[in-house]
This record gives sequence, structure tokens and C-alpha cells, in this order.
Amino acid sequence: MGRKNDCFVVGLDIGTTKICCSIGEKKSDDGLDIIGIGRSASRGLRKGVVVNVDQTVEALKSAVEEAELMAGVSVERAYVGVAGGHIKGFNSRGVIAIAGREREVSRDDVERVIESARAIQLPADRVIFHAVPQDFILDEQDGIRDPVGMTGSRLEANVHIVTGSVPSLSNITNCVNRAGIEVVEMVLEQIAASESALTHDERELGVALVDIGGGTTDLAIFERGAICHTAVLPTGGDHFTNDIAVGLRTPIPEAEKIKIKYGCALASLVDDDQTIEVPSVGGRKPRVLSRHILCEVLQPRTEEIFNLLQEEVARAGY
Repeated sequence: MGRKNDCFVVGLDIGTTKICCSIGEKKSDDGLDIIGIGRSASRGLRKGVVVNVDQTVEALKSAVEEAELMAGVSVERAYVGVAGGHIKGFNSRGVIAIAGREREVSRDDVERVIESARAIQLPADRVIFHAVPQDFILDEQDGIRDPVGMTGSRLEANVHIVTGSVPSLSNITNCVNRAGIEVVEMVLEQIAASESALTHDERELGVALVDIGGGTTDLAIFERGAICHTAVLPTGGDHFTNDIAVGLRTPIPEAEKIKIKYGCALASLVDDDQTIEVPSVGGRKPRVLSRHILCEVLQPRTEEIFNLLQEEVARAGY
């Protein structure tokens, strides 16, 4: 490819139903111009976990090549979005004493207190890949965003820890490497989505971010500008497709097309006279059905997902 330098940032979103690659060019104001986008169907993952390495590698190559062609840039390194049922998040607290005669908090002190919060016992098959500071407490003064330069003797940090399954993360890394790309860092999908979807005011006042994917639904709760809770629910868009296939007795590929083209989760939004053509299985003739029947299939699943989300938010204390 033509250009190849450090002025570009590459992101990979490896999902259950599709793999996306985006290439951004850095701007002088720390922003990004998206100059290349590629996507391909994902056939090697289930609920965010790799189940077929070869298919995942081929899908990665296809998405990356499409983005490279659009941007005119050769992709060598990328940030990789991570999701799936193996992801677990919880809050932790670290405490350190401030050394030195002046007792002024340095950047090294901040890193030490975050490391203190990370010092927790984990099963052998789990690893921490995010430790996101929420706020700091200096000599019982809480709500501090950045304590560097302040004076005190005892520094505490509230940190949101995100862990993942070592085999699952290793499989994703291996697939990306086999596609010829080095993994710069793994990023939780909810955190990545929040950077583009949420405003500063929403983070401050409190907001729940919901990302409904193909195999899972990801939840992140923000308050006072920081991430407070993360969760992954084992339901997503594929469940809608399966419901349509079973409820309307149509092949799954056709059910997916019907979902995308005619899907509506609230029957009251659909006119009584609207109809859809539904292909049958076994080579039988297509049938013409009321669109209301499709809504009656989709609405209960939608209500189930949002009820699960409501329960998770309540369980988190919000």
C-alpha cells in the first residue's frame, strides 16, 4: 500500500456476526479522520468467543483488506475490541503512603496506587486487561480526579477492574497475529463504544450504555465521569433471528433478512394492513403474513433483554 507511518490508528471489532476494521488518521487537535472502513461476516465466533480459528482469520483478513484498499494504508498494528460472556468487571480500591519530605503526589504515586488496586487474587485462567481509575481520595478528601501535584500522606484510588479468560483472549490474539497484524492493546467494547456515543455531561450525570450485538448484550454504567459497572448478558441479535426462524418456519438466512428489512419490536408502530412475504422451508411456496405476526415474535424477546438489563442495573445498585 502507499502510505505507511505512525499517523494512523487502526481498530478491529471482532464480533459474533461481523468483523469490522476502521483506519483513522490523526489530526492536529487529537481527533481522528476515518479514512478506511472494512467489514466481513464473522463465522468463527460464538458469543464473542473464537470457536473456529481458520474462519476467524479469513474474516479478519477480508475486513482489513477492504479497509486498506479504501485508505491506501498498510495495516500492521491494531487496537482490538473485546467482548463476550467471559468478560467480568468489578470495583477495587488501592491504598499507598506518599513518600518524600514534601509529600507531593507524583505521577509515579498514581501508578503505584492503581497497581495496589490491581493486586488481587485471580484464578489462574483469568487476567486483568483494564484498570480504569474512577476517583482518588487524598487524606480522606474524596472526589479527586487527578491528585498529581497535591500534598498529602495517604492516597487511595477507586478503580474499575476488567478481567477476561486467558484462553479466550489468547485465541483472539492468535487470530489477529495470524492475519498479519500485531495487537497494540485490547479494549473493552463498552469503553470503546462510550468514547463515540456518550457526551461529557452524560458521563457526569450518570448513564447506562447498552450495546446489543449478535451474540451478547454489553452494559456499562457511568457516573461522575467514570465507569462504575460492566456486565455482559448472553442474549443478542442472533436470538431474534432464531425466534423468527422458528416462529415463522423459515430458514435462518431468510429470517435474518426479514429481521433487518421488516423487524419492529413494538406492534403498535405497525399498520394493520402491512404484510410481508415469508419464504418456507423444504422448497415450499412463500407465504404472505401480517407484519403484526413478526412483531409478536420480536417484542417478547426485546422485553426479555430489557428486563435483564433492568435487573442488572438494580443489582449494581443503580
